[in-house]
Amino acid sequence: MNPIPSLRSLRVQVAGGIAEVELTGPSKGNAMGPDFWKELPEVFAALSDDDSVRAVLLFGSGGNFSYGLDLPAMAPVFAPMLAAGGMDARLREDFRCKIRDLQEAVSSVSKCSKPVIAAVDGWCIGGAVDVITAADIRIASPAATFSVREVKVAIVADLGSLQRLPGIIGEGPARHLALTGEDFGAERAFSLGLVTEVADDVVGRGRELAAAVARNPPLVVQGVKHVMNHGQEASVQSGLDYVQLWNTAFLASRDFNEAATAFAERRPAAFTGN
Repeated sequence: MNPIPSLRSLRVQVAGGIAEVELTGPSKGNAMGPDFWKELPEVFAALSDDDSVRAVLLFGSGGNFSYGLDLPAMAPVFAPMLAAGGMDARLREDFRCKIRDLQEAVSSVSKCSKPVIAAVDGWCIGGAVDVITAADIRIASPAATFSVREVKVAIVADLGSLQRLPGIIGEGPARHLALTGEDFGAERAFSLGLVTEVADDVVGRGRELAAAVARNPPLVVQGVKHVMNHGQEASVQSGLDYVQLWNTAFLASRDFNEAATAFAERRPAAFTGN
Protein backbone atom coordinates (compact mmCIF):
# COMPACT_ATOMS: atom_id res chain seq x y z
CA MET A 1 0.00 0.00 0.00
CA ASN A 2 1.30 3.40 -0.90
CA PRO A 3 1.36 5.49 2.27
CA ILE A 4 -1.33 8.15 2.63
CA PRO A 5 0.32 11.08 4.39
CA SER A 6 -1.11 13.14 7.22
CA LEU A 7 -4.15 11.09 8.12
CA ARG A 8 -6.07 12.78 10.92
CA SER A 9 -9.17 10.62 11.35
CA LEU A 10 -7.78 7.16 10.64
CA ARG A 11 -4.73 5.09 11.54
CA VAL A 12 -3.72 2.37 9.06
CA GLN A 13 -1.34 -0.52 9.70
CA VAL A 14 -0.66 -3.39 7.30
CA ALA A 15 1.05 -6.61 8.34
CA GLY A 16 0.74 -10.27 7.41
CA GLY A 17 -1.80 -9.60 4.70
CA ILE A 18 -4.17 -7.80 7.09
CA ALA A 19 -4.84 -4.05 7.08
CA GLU A 20 -6.11 -2.54 10.31
CA VAL A 21 -8.02 0.72 9.88
CA GLU A 22 -8.68 2.45 13.19
CA LEU A 23 -10.99 5.44 13.60
CA THR A 24 -9.11 7.98 15.69
CA GLY A 25 -11.19 11.19 15.74
CA PRO A 26 -10.07 13.96 16.05
CA SER A 27 -13.64 14.65 17.19
CA LYS A 28 -14.99 13.16 20.41
CA GLY A 29 -16.13 9.57 20.07
CA ASN A 30 -14.54 9.34 16.60
CA ALA A 31 -17.39 11.46 15.25
CA MET A 32 -17.22 11.74 11.48
CA GLY A 33 -16.09 15.19 10.37
CA PRO A 34 -14.55 16.55 7.16
CA ASP A 35 -11.25 14.69 7.67
CA PHE A 36 -13.05 11.35 7.94
CA TRP A 37 -15.11 11.84 4.79
CA LYS A 38 -12.02 12.82 2.81
CA GLU A 39 -9.75 10.09 4.14
CA LEU A 40 -12.07 7.06 4.22
CA PRO A 41 -12.38 6.67 0.41
CA GLU A 42 -8.67 7.39 -0.08
CA VAL A 43 -7.70 4.65 2.38
CA PHE A 44 -10.11 2.04 1.05
CA ALA A 45 -9.19 2.73 -2.57
CA ALA A 46 -5.53 2.22 -1.67
CA LEU A 47 -6.26 -0.99 0.23
CA SER A 48 -8.37 -2.27 -2.65
CA ASP A 49 -5.42 -1.85 -5.03
CA ASP A 50 -2.79 -3.29 -2.68
CA ASP A 51 -2.06 -6.91 -3.60
CA SER A 52 -0.37 -7.50 -0.24
CA VAL A 53 -3.69 -6.93 1.58
CA ARG A 54 -6.07 -9.89 1.86
CA ALA A 55 -8.48 -8.65 4.54
CA VAL A 56 -9.30 -5.40 6.33
CA LEU A 57 -10.25 -4.92 9.98
CA LEU A 58 -12.12 -1.69 10.78
CA PHE A 59 -12.60 -0.54 14.38
CA GLY A 60 -12.72 2.55 16.57
CA SER A 61 -10.35 3.90 19.20
CA GLY A 62 -11.15 4.98 22.74
CA GLY A 63 -13.90 2.47 23.48
CA ASN A 64 -16.31 3.56 20.74
CA PHE A 65 -16.74 2.81 17.07
CA SER A 66 -18.16 6.25 16.26
CA TYR A 67 -20.75 8.74 17.46
CA GLY A 68 -21.69 9.19 13.79
CA LEU A 69 -21.82 12.41 11.80
CA ASP A 70 -20.05 15.31 13.50
CA LEU A 71 -22.91 17.79 13.12
CA PRO A 72 -21.03 20.94 14.26
CA ALA A 73 -18.01 20.17 12.06
CA MET A 74 -20.23 19.36 9.09
CA ALA A 75 -22.49 22.41 9.52
CA PRO A 76 -20.92 24.19 6.50
CA VAL A 77 -22.35 21.41 4.30
CA PHE A 78 -25.90 22.28 5.37
CA ALA A 79 -25.64 25.99 6.11
CA PRO A 80 -25.82 27.56 2.61
CA MET A 81 -29.00 25.75 1.59
CA LEU A 82 -30.63 26.26 4.98
CA ALA A 83 -29.84 29.98 4.86
CA ALA A 84 -31.49 30.19 1.44
CA GLY A 85 -34.52 28.26 2.65
CA GLY A 86 -33.89 25.58 0.04
CA MET A 87 -35.06 27.91 -2.71
CA ASP A 88 -31.84 28.34 -4.69
CA ALA A 89 -31.51 25.72 -7.45
CA ARG A 90 -27.70 25.98 -7.64
CA LEU A 91 -27.39 25.51 -3.89
CA ARG A 92 -29.71 22.51 -4.05
CA GLU A 93 -27.58 20.92 -6.77
CA ASP A 94 -24.37 21.62 -4.83
CA PHE A 95 -25.98 20.03 -1.78
CA ARG A 96 -27.04 16.95 -3.78
CA CYS A 97 -23.43 16.54 -4.95
CA LYS A 98 -22.20 16.76 -1.36
CA ILE A 99 -24.62 14.00 -0.33
CA ARG A 100 -23.36 11.93 -3.26
CA ASP A 101 -19.74 12.43 -2.16
CA LEU A 102 -20.53 11.26 1.38
CA GLN A 103 -22.39 8.26 -0.03
CA GLU A 104 -19.41 7.36 -2.19
CA ALA A 105 -17.13 7.56 0.85
CA VAL A 106 -19.27 4.95 2.62
CA SER A 107 -19.56 2.86 -0.53
CA SER A 108 -15.75 2.74 -0.76
CA VAL A 109 -15.95 0.17 2.05
CA SER A 110 -18.34 -2.01 0.07
CA LYS A 111 -16.46 -1.50 -3.20
CA CYS A 112 -13.08 -2.38 -1.67
CA SER A 113 -12.01 -5.61 -3.35
CA LYS A 114 -10.86 -7.04 0.00
CA PRO A 115 -13.32 -8.29 2.64
CA VAL A 116 -13.89 -5.79 5.45
CA ILE A 117 -14.60 -6.88 9.03
CA ALA A 118 -16.12 -4.20 11.29
CA ALA A 119 -15.45 -4.74 15.00
CA VAL A 120 -17.82 -2.57 17.02
CA ASP A 121 -17.27 -1.49 20.61
CA GLY A 122 -19.23 1.21 22.43
CA TRP A 123 -21.38 3.60 20.44
CA CYS A 124 -22.15 3.07 16.77
CA ILE A 125 -24.64 5.78 15.81
CA GLY A 126 -26.14 7.14 12.61
CA GLY A 127 -23.45 7.46 9.98
CA ALA A 128 -21.43 4.80 11.78
CA VAL A 129 -24.24 2.30 11.08
CA ASP A 130 -24.07 3.34 7.41
CA VAL A 131 -20.38 2.45 7.43
CA ILE A 132 -20.68 -0.93 9.13
CA THR A 133 -23.54 -2.00 6.84
CA ALA A 134 -21.08 -1.51 3.96
CA ALA A 135 -18.70 -4.00 5.61
CA ASP A 136 -18.76 -7.73 4.86
CA ILE A 137 -18.68 -9.07 8.42
CA ARG A 138 -19.80 -7.28 11.58
CA ILE A 139 -19.04 -8.33 15.14
CA ALA A 140 -19.62 -6.52 18.43
CA SER A 141 -18.49 -6.35 22.02
CA PRO A 142 -21.10 -6.79 24.79
CA ALA A 143 -20.80 -3.02 25.37
CA ALA A 144 -21.73 -2.08 21.81
CA THR A 145 -24.80 0.13 21.33
CA PHE A 146 -26.27 0.90 17.93
CA SER A 147 -28.79 3.44 16.65
CA VAL A 148 -30.13 4.42 13.23
CA ARG A 149 -30.65 7.83 14.78
CA GLU A 150 -31.07 10.20 11.83
CA VAL A 151 -34.84 10.39 12.34
CA LYS A 152 -34.16 11.96 15.76
CA VAL A 153 -32.40 14.90 14.09
CA ALA A 154 -34.98 15.35 11.30
CA ILE A 155 -32.89 13.65 8.59
CA VAL A 156 -33.85 10.80 6.29
CA ALA A 157 -30.76 8.59 6.58
CA ASP A 158 -29.05 9.07 3.23
CA LEU A 159 -25.67 7.34 3.33
CA GLY A 160 -26.64 3.72 2.89
CA SER A 161 -28.27 2.21 5.96
CA LEU A 162 -31.80 2.41 4.49
CA GLN A 163 -30.50 0.67 1.36
CA ARG A 164 -28.23 -1.97 2.93
CA LEU A 165 -29.81 -2.71 6.31
CA PRO A 166 -32.96 -4.45 4.97
CA GLY A 167 -30.78 -6.94 3.12
CA ILE A 168 -28.88 -7.71 6.33
CA ILE A 169 -31.64 -7.88 8.96
CA GLY A 170 -34.87 -7.88 6.94
CA GLU A 171 -37.31 -5.20 5.90
CA GLY A 172 -39.45 -5.20 9.04
CA PRO A 173 -36.64 -4.83 11.59
CA ALA A 174 -34.92 -2.21 9.41
CA ARG A 175 -38.09 -0.12 9.29
CA HIS A 176 -38.54 -0.50 13.05
CA LEU A 177 -35.03 0.77 13.80
CA ALA A 178 -35.09 3.57 11.22
CA LEU A 179 -38.53 4.89 12.22
CA THR A 180 -37.96 4.82 15.99
CA GLY A 181 -34.29 5.81 16.07
CA GLU A 182 -34.04 3.76 19.25
CA ASP A 183 -30.82 2.50 20.80
CA PHE A 184 -30.21 -1.25 20.84
CA GLY A 185 -27.44 -3.36 22.28
CA ALA A 186 -25.17 -6.12 21.09
CA GLU A 187 -27.46 -9.01 21.95
CA ARG A 188 -30.32 -7.53 19.96
CA ALA A 189 -27.94 -6.73 17.11
CA PHE A 190 -26.93 -10.41 17.18
CA SER A 191 -30.51 -11.67 17.27
CA LEU A 192 -31.35 -9.45 14.28
CA GLY A 193 -28.30 -10.63 12.35
CA LEU A 194 -26.67 -7.21 12.19
CA VAL A 195 -23.64 -8.79 13.86
CA THR A 196 -22.66 -12.43 13.57
CA GLU A 197 -20.76 -12.69 16.87
CA VAL A 198 -20.52 -10.97 20.25
CA ALA A 199 -17.01 -11.17 21.71
CA ASP A 200 -15.48 -9.70 24.86
CA ASP A 201 -12.26 -8.83 23.03
CA VAL A 202 -13.93 -7.68 19.84
CA VAL A 203 -10.77 -6.35 18.16
CA GLY A 204 -8.88 -9.52 19.03
CA ARG A 205 -11.69 -11.62 17.58
CA GLY A 206 -11.71 -9.37 14.53
CA ARG A 207 -8.02 -10.09 14.03
CA GLU A 208 -8.71 -13.82 14.22
CA LEU A 209 -11.44 -13.56 11.59
CA ALA A 210 -9.26 -11.39 9.36
CA ALA A 211 -6.47 -13.96 9.64
CA ALA A 212 -8.90 -16.77 8.76
CA VAL A 213 -10.02 -14.86 5.66
CA ALA A 214 -6.42 -14.03 4.74
CA ARG A 215 -5.45 -17.73 4.77
CA ASN A 216 -7.93 -18.50 2.00
CA PRO A 217 -7.04 -18.11 -1.71
CA PRO A 218 -7.17 -14.33 -2.29
CA LEU A 219 -8.73 -14.29 -5.75
CA VAL A 220 -11.46 -16.67 -4.61
CA VAL A 221 -12.15 -14.56 -1.52
CA GLN A 222 -12.38 -11.44 -3.67
CA GLY A 223 -14.61 -13.34 -6.08
CA VAL A 224 -17.01 -14.30 -3.30
CA LYS A 225 -17.32 -10.64 -2.29
CA HIS A 226 -17.70 -9.47 -5.89
CA VAL A 227 -20.38 -12.03 -6.75
CA MET A 228 -22.37 -11.40 -3.56
CA ASN A 229 -22.17 -7.62 -4.07
CA HIS A 230 -23.24 -7.91 -7.69
CA GLY A 231 -26.82 -8.83 -6.89
CA GLN A 232 -27.22 -5.90 -4.50
CA GLU A 233 -25.37 -3.06 -6.18
CA ALA A 234 -28.05 -1.87 -8.60
CA SER A 235 -30.73 -1.74 -5.92
CA VAL A 236 -28.46 -0.03 -3.39
CA GLN A 237 -27.30 2.58 -5.90
CA SER A 238 -30.85 3.29 -7.05
CA GLY A 239 -31.87 3.90 -3.43
CA LEU A 240 -28.87 6.14 -2.81
CA ASP A 241 -29.65 8.21 -5.91
CA TYR A 242 -33.27 8.57 -4.84
CA VAL A 243 -32.51 9.71 -1.29
CA GLN A 244 -30.10 12.33 -2.70
CA LEU A 245 -33.08 13.94 -4.41
CA TRP A 246 -35.38 13.48 -1.43
CA ASN A 247 -33.06 15.19 1.04
CA THR A 248 -32.17 17.91 -1.45
CA ALA A 249 -35.88 18.73 -1.57
CA PHE A 250 -36.86 18.26 2.08
CA LEU A 251 -33.87 18.62 4.41
CA ALA A 252 -34.07 22.43 4.54
CA SER A 253 -36.94 22.37 7.04
CA ARG A 254 -37.93 24.08 10.25
CA ASP A 255 -37.77 20.68 11.95
CA PHE A 256 -34.13 20.21 10.92
CA ASN A 257 -33.30 23.68 12.24
CA GLU A 258 -35.13 22.81 15.46
CA ALA A 259 -33.15 19.56 15.76
CA ALA A 260 -29.84 21.42 15.35
CA THR A 261 -30.88 24.09 17.87
CA ALA A 262 -32.09 21.53 20.40
CA PHE A 263 -28.82 19.59 20.01
CA ALA A 264 -26.79 22.74 20.69
CA GLU A 265 -28.99 23.66 23.67
CA ARG A 266 -29.00 20.09 25.02
CA ARG A 267 -32.79 19.85 25.18
CA PRO A 268 -35.44 17.65 23.57
CA ALA A 269 -36.54 18.81 20.13
CA ALA A 270 -40.16 19.83 19.50
CA PHE A 271 -41.04 18.91 15.91
CA THR A 272 -43.99 20.47 14.10
CA GLY A 273 -43.89 18.83 10.67
CA ASN A 274 -42.67 21.96 8.92
